Amino acid sequence: MRRITIWLLSTVAALVLLFSYRTSTMGAGGGTSAIASGSDGPAGSGSSWTGTDDGSGSSSGGGTSSGGSGTSSGSGTATGSVAQTRWGPVQVKITVSNGKITDVTAVRVPDGNHRDQEINDYAVPILRQEALAAQDARIDTVSGATVTSDGYRESLQSAIDAAHLK
Repeated sequence: MRRITIWLLSTVAALVLLFSYRTSTMGAGGGTSAIASGSDGPAGSGSSWTGTDDGSGSSSGGGTSSGGSGTSSGSGTATGSVAQTRWGPVQVKITVSNGKITDVTAVRVPDGNHRDQEINDYAVPILRQEALAAQDARIDTVSGATVTSDGYRESLQSAIDAAHLK
């Protein structure tokens, strides 16, 4: 009788521990995130530029430059197109001042589960630093965040194109 009681209690304890285990894919957890809250447009929106130019380029929203190789020395913000990746959409917004990128903000990154948030909390600040240092979309991939890095580069290039930077 004593063995049965010990076996039953051990089984119940093991089941309680098993069912209380939280995996990394059980949904989004709390805490802060490295991405901006909210979004500047509809989910399928393309690139857009909001700002001023010095007259050497056009400041049309979402259009492509048709006037040769002119670079803008204006100031403003440009939002890149949404890059659809395997794990979710990625979109960035750049702030330009005197023709230089002064800030890069991740507007959207994959956030389907807690692991995505952990990866992005690590990778997005690195990608931001790389973009600010390079002043270009030719930045290194962050190890462990290859898909997000590829989408970040794609949206960053779209934002740079919208701002008519080199």
